[in-house]
Amino acid sequence: MNEFTLDKVRLCAGGPMVGRQGFGAMGINTAYYGRTDASEARATLEQALSLGITLFDTADAYGNGANEEFLAPFLAAHRDDVTIATKFGLDNEKPGIFNDPAYIRAAAERSLRRLGVDHIDLYYMHRRDVSVPIEETAGVMAELVTAGKVLHLGLSEVTADELRAAHSIHPIAAVQSEWSLFSRDIETGVVPAAAALGTALVPYSPLGRGVLTGAVPSLQGLEAGDVRHAMPRFAGGNDRANHDLLAPLREIAAAHEATPAQIALAWLHTRQDVFGLPVVPIPGTRSRGRVIENAGGALITLAADELARLDPLAAQVAGDRYADMSFTSAGRE
Repeated sequence: MNEFTLDKVRLCAGGPMVGRQGFGAMGINTAYYGRTDASEARATLEQALSLGITLFDTADAYGNGANEEFLAPFLAAHRDDVTIATKFGLDNEKPGIFNDPAYIRAAAERSLRRLGVDHIDLYYMHRRDVSVPIEETAGVMAELVTAGKVLHLGLSEVTADELRAAHSIHPIAAVQSEWSLFSRDIETGVVPAAAALGTALVPYSPLGRGVLTGAVPSLQGLEAGDVRHAMPRFAGGNDRANHDLLAPLREIAAAHEATPAQIALAWLHTRQDVFGLPVVPIPGTRSRGRVIENAGGALITLAADELARLDPLAAQVAGDRYADMSFTSAGRE
């Protein structure tokens, strides 16, 4: 039995109330971060909901639609209690980024069918195709809202200017970008812009793809096929250098009788007050125990001196978060 239920926050004016921590579903039934177990994965979804986690995040690119299909029975059982977010724009069968009107309309229909729902609560542009004006993309997305197929719009890995341009066409409820103790590039432009517009931030990879849990000390410890093999932060000795940065995190965790992951998430939750906007991290996991652990991070209050000790870490991280940073807001700001 759970000893706590997470508080809720409103994503944006007129937007949905969601648990202050969400759930990133990308790896729950796919091998992006190692092998999965379908039975444990389904139990993990149920465990998350029982903790007050209500924002569940997927994308049509995850497993070529298999991730959306995996979530469909869970959504059917809990539709009124769950806010489902999915994304368009990346296609594993024909590599590239697609933001053109015909693609968006077709992608939305495919996601609706796979998820088994009559509307998507939060629909993101997964990545930006710079050859397509973002105002045009936002306009097509707005048509989906008018048609009742989508309730709220989101953008992923956009710059501050791109966010403002899209928001001028239709309100943007949430921006999803990587944000963690190890990845803070969006704090310069994107986060202040979102706060000014009343847009929420939904940080993905809030645990640095496992590094901030202390559980990924070496690239050699990852299974073949794990996406982290292609990421600079895990290559050329960067994995060990970044793991060695965790001493302050471990010490603060010990003082709170918590785990490093919980402290990393607690730090991210403090950003809501620092920047004045809703912040709903979406850590992913494949186990019930981990989802309970992660949710517990939202209950920890960090002291000013602890925050000061954690503040310098991002500047010391070795390696970029992607091999090609042009796909991120930081690569275009």
